Amino acid sequence: MALQTLDVCRKEHGKIWHRKPLPSTEDGLMVTISNTVSSALSIQGRNVRFLHAAFDVSGERFIAGDYQGGIYLFDITRNRFSLIVKTGSPCTALAFTLRRRTEFLVAMSDYSLKCFDTETKELVAWMKGHQSAIQSISVHSSGRYALTSSNDTAQLWDLDTFQRKRKLNIKENVGIVKVFFLPLSNTIMTCFKDDSIFAWESDTLNCKYQLPAAPPGDKPRYKAIACSRDGRMLVAGGRSRFLHLWALDTKRLLRIIELPPKVTSVKQCEFLCDNFDAGANQVIGVLCQDGIMRFINITTCKLVFDTGSLESRINNAVISSNGHHIVACMELGNVNIYSVQALTSEVNKPPPPLVKIMSESQAMSDQKGRGKSKALSKITKKGTLGEGKENRSQDGKSTTSKIPEGMDVDKLFKILRGYGEYPTKYRSFIWRSLLRLPENHSAFAALTDKGTHGAYANIHEKYPIKSRKLLRVLQRVVSALAHWSPIFGETDFLPLITFPFVKLFQNNQLICFEVVATILVNWCQHWFEFFPNPPINILSVVENILAHHDKELLQHLLQHKVTSQVYAWPLLETLFSEVLTKDEWLKLWDNVFSNHPAFLLIVVVAYCICARGPLLHCTDIDDFKFFFHHRNALDIDVILKESYHLLETTPPSLNPEKLLQDFTPLTMGQYPVFNKYPKFIVDYQVQERERLRQDEIEYLRQRQTAVELEKETQQRMHEEQAWYRQQELLLAAEEKRRKQITEEEQKLIDQRTRLKALNRELKLKELQLLDATRRKALQFQQKQREAELRRLDDELHRKSSMREMETQAAIHEAEVKNIELQLQKKMFEQELQKEFDASSHQQRSEFNARRSQHEVEDRKQNRVSQTEREQELEIRRNMQQNLARAEQVDLEAKMRNEMEYRQQLDNLDRETRNVKLAQLNEGNRSLEQKVHLTMRDVEAKRKEDALQNLEELDTQRHLAGVSDHRRHQLLHDESQLAREHVQNLQRELNKSFDQLREIKDAAYKLKDGFPSGPPKATADLSSRQFLNDSTPEGSVALSLDRGRKTFEEEEQELMQEVRRLREKLARENRGKQPPPTIFL
Repeated sequence: MALQTLDVCRKEHGKIWHRKPLPSTEDGLMVTISNTVSSALSIQGRNVRFLHAAFDVSGERFIAGDYQGGIYLFDITRNRFSLIVKTGSPCTALAFTLRRRTEFLVAMSDYSLKCFDTETKELVAWMKGHQSAIQSISVHSSGRYALTSSNDTAQLWDLDTFQRKRKLNIKENVGIVKVFFLPLSNTIMTCFKDDSIFAWESDTLNCKYQLPAAPPGDKPRYKAIACSRDGRMLVAGGRSRFLHLWALDTKRLLRIIELPPKVTSVKQCEFLCDNFDAGANQVIGVLCQDGIMRFINITTCKLVFDTGSLESRINNAVISSNGHHIVACMELGNVNIYSVQALTSEVNKPPPPLVKIMSESQAMSDQKGRGKSKALSKITKKGTLGEGKENRSQDGKSTTSKIPEGMDVDKLFKILRGYGEYPTKYRSFIWRSLLRLPENHSAFAALTDKGTHGAYANIHEKYPIKSRKLLRVLQRVVSALAHWSPIFGETDFLPLITFPFVKLFQNNQLICFEVVATILVNWCQHWFEFFPNPPINILSVVENILAHHDKELLQHLLQHKVTSQVYAWPLLETLFSEVLTKDEWLKLWDNVFSNHPAFLLIVVVAYCICARGPLLHCTDIDDFKFFFHHRNALDIDVILKESYHLLETTPPSLNPEKLLQDFTPLTMGQYPVFNKYPKFIVDYQVQERERLRQDEIEYLRQRQTAVELEKETQQRMHEEQAWYRQQELLLAAEEKRRKQITEEEQKLIDQRTRLKALNRELKLKELQLLDATRRKALQFQQKQREAELRRLDDELHRKSSMREMETQAAIHEAEVKNIELQLQKKMFEQELQKEFDASSHQQRSEFNARRSQHEVEDRKQNRVSQTEREQELEIRRNMQQNLARAEQVDLEAKMRNEMEYRQQLDNLDRETRNVKLAQLNEGNRSLEQKVHLTMRDVEAKRKEDALQNLEELDTQRHLAGVSDHRRHQLLHDESQLAREHVQNLQRELNKSFDQLREIKDAAYKLKDGFPSGPPKATADLSSRQFLNDSTPEGSVALSLDRGRKTFEEEEQELMQEVRRLREKLARENRGKQPPPTIFL
C-alpha cells in the first residue's frame, strides 16, 4: 500500500488520513505529516520544520509544534487534526499530561512558559522566571505540578494557580542535564553535567539519596536519562556507547548495556510501554547520533527492533503511554507516526516448525518401511488420544492420530508407561504436539490488544502473587480468555485453572493461552451448562463411578453430608494444583493429555479411592474441605495406576467417554466460538457486573471528588494558615527592621553629634593653637623689646658711668657721640626696615590667604557660610594683630622719644658741663618744657589712638552683627553677599593698614626730624649762655639731678601704662567667645 502523507499548510482542521493505513512490517510507518509553505521564489515551497511533540495521558492524542510557533493537535483514534494556536515563536519543549486534559504547556524561545486550552484555543496562563531556554518539562503523575529545567536552574510550578513554588539553583560551573518527576512518587530526579544523579523530596527539596557513579574510566557525560513507568528502573546514556541501568529500589547499578560499535553517543532515551507489564517496562528506545532509534530489551540486552535510517534521521521522538504509537520529529522537518504493533510483528512471529506435518499414508508407509509396527496394548486401544469416533473409518478400521512428523504415539505411550512421565526437557514440545496447538499469533494479538478485562483489573487483590511478572502474565492470559468468550469473565475458578500453566509457560504467553483454551474446550466439557452453579452433571458422573467402585466410601461421605461439590469439585476447579506438588502435577497431566478427556474424571475418583483410609476417619465437614484443598500423603503413581484400573473396570454405561466428546484441537487462524453456557445468565451477570462497575466508578469518582475537595479545603486551610503565619512573620520582620532602622538612625545621629563635637573641638583647638601662636609671637616680641630696653638701660648705665670721662673730653666725645648717634640711627632704620619687611610679608601672606580663600569659596559653594566665618575670624585676628602692632608702634615711638629725650638730656648734661653750670638752668627749664609738651603730645596721641581703637571695635561689632543678620536673612544668596562682605572687610582692613602705615610713617618722620632741630637750638642756646652767663657749679648739678629724676619717673609711669595696656588686651582676647561652627 502506498505511503500516506498529510500537509497541514493553511489548514486549521481536517483528517489525518483518508483511508486507514496499514503500516509496513519493515519500518512500521503509518503516515508522514509535513507543513509546506509556498514561496514566490520557489516552485516546491519551503518546509516549516516540526520541532517537538508530546502525547496526552491516553496515548491516542498528541500535539506538535513547528518552527513558526504553530501548535497542532492530532487525534489518532478519531482521525482528526486541528490548529490550536500560533504563538509566533518556536517552542523548546511541550507537555500534554496535565490534570485538566484539555490543557498543555509550551516552553517558548523567549524563556517563558505558556499554558493553552485545546477546546477554547485560548491562553490560560503565562509564566516567567527562567533566564535561559527551557530544555524539558516534566509533569507530576497527578498533573498538578510541573518541573521546567534549563541549563542553569530548575523551577517547580503549581498548575492550579500557575505560580512558582520552588526554585533549584546550582553552581555556575555545574549545569543541568535533566530534571523530572519519578513516576508514582513525590521524588524529583536530577542529573547534572558532572554525571551526578540525585533524588530529592518534592515537598521539602531535601536530598533523599544519590545514585552510585559509573565504574572508573572515561566519563559518560550523560545527555539522556529515562525512568520506567513503575519508577523502579533508571537508564542513562551520554557521549559513549554504553547505557547504565540502576535499580532505584536498591540504589545499585544493575548492569551496563553496550551498544553497537557504530554508536558513539546517545541523544535520547524512552521506555516502551506495555499494557501487561504493570509499568515494569522491559524495552527501551535509544536515539543515537546517527538518527536511528534502537529498541533494546534491558533484561536480555538484545536488539528488538529499530526505526529511522541514515537517509531519514530522527531528531527526537515520543512514545505513547499505551505503547501503540511512536511519533518522531525528523531532521527533514516532518513528523512520522509509527505503529509499534507493526514493528514488533516480526519479533512476535512464531519460530519455524521443528517437524513437518505428514499425511496419514506417509506415516503408515514410513512405519511399514521401518518394520517397526506393533500391536497396541489394550489400554491404547481404549484410551489412546485420537481413537474415538472421529478417527474411526466407515469400514470400522481405526487409524493412527495425526500428529507432527517424527512423533510416534506408540513410542510416546511406551515411554509414558515405562517411566510414568515424559522427559522434562521435551515435555513442552510433546504437549504442544499432543494438543496440536495452532499458534494463532494474530488472533492472540487481537485479543491482547483489547487490554485488561474489567473482571480481572483488580486480580492482584484477590490473588496476591508475589512475582509481579507471573501476575502480569496471569492477568494477560485470563483477560484474553475473557475477551474470547464472555463466560470466562464471569468464571471465578478460571485463574485457578490458568495459574499452573502460567508458571509453566510464563515466557510464552501464546502457548499458555492455547493450552488453557484447549483444556477448557476438551477437558472442561459441560462445565458451564449449569452456570453459575458447579457442573452437576459432571459431578454426578463422578459420584456414579465412585458408587460403583467404592460404595462404602460414598455411603460414608453421604452420611456426613459430604457431596461431590466438596470432594470432587475442588479437585476439578484447580486441576489438582492444590493437592499435588509440581512434579506430581506434571506427571499427572502427562497422562491426562495422552488419554481421552474423560480420563480426568477417572483420576478424581481414583484420588478419592486412594485416600479412603483418611476419609473414612473424617467426620467433620471442615475436615473434608481441608483434605481436598491441601496436599496429602498420596503417591501419584498409585493414583495413576488406580486410574487406569478404574478406566478398564468401569462399565460402559458409567464410562464418562459416552458423555464427553473426543479430543478436538483448536482451529487454525482464528479460535473457535465457545458458547456452551447459559447465555442469558451470563449476559445478566455481565450487565449486573457492568452496572456495579459503573456504580463503583461513580462512587469512586464521587469519593475522589470528595477527597479532592477535602484535600483542596485542607490545602486552602494550610495555605491560609501559612499565609497568616507568613504575614505575622512579615510583620515581625517589619517591626524588627523598623527597630533596626531606628537604632541605626539613632546611631547615625549620635555619630553626627560626636562628629560635630569633634569638629568643634578641632576648631577650638585650632583657635587655641592660633591664639597660642599669636601670644607666643607677642611674648617673643615683648621679650625682644624688653631685651632692647635692658640693652638701652645697660647702655644708659654705661654712659652714666662714663659721664665723668666724657666731661673731661667733651669735644672729642661729642664727635664720638655724633658718630654713635649716626650708627644708632642706622640701626633703628634697619630694625624699622626689618619690621617693614615682616609687615610686607605678612600682607602678602594675608593677600595669598584671601585669594586661596576666594578660590575655595568658588569651588565649595555649600561651605560659604563656614568659609565666611573663617574669613571673619581671620580678619578679626588680623585686625587684632594690627591693633597690637599699632600699640607696639606707639610704644616703640614712645620708647624712641624717651631714648631721644635721654640722649638730649645726656647731650645737655655734657654740653652744660662743658659750659658753665650756671647757664644750664635755662636749658633745663626749656628742656623740661619740651618734655612736658612731648608728654602732652604723647598723651593726646594715646587718647586719640584709644578713641580710634574703640571706634574700630564698635565698627567690627557692628559689621559682625550686620553679617550675622544678613547670613540668616539671605541664606539663598549667601555666596554673593559673602563676597561683598569680604570685599567690605578687605576695604576696612586696607583702611586700617593705611592708618597703620600713616602711623608708622609719622613715627619715622618724627624719628628723622626730631634730633636735627632741637639739639641745634639747644646747642646755640647753650653756647650763648656759656658765653654770657656764669652759674655756680652746684646749681648745674641740681638741675641735672632733677631732670634725671623727672625722666626716670616718667619712664616708670610709661612702662606701667604699657603693662596695663598689654594686660587689657590679654583679658579682651581671653574673654572673646569662639565663633559658632556651622556644619554643612
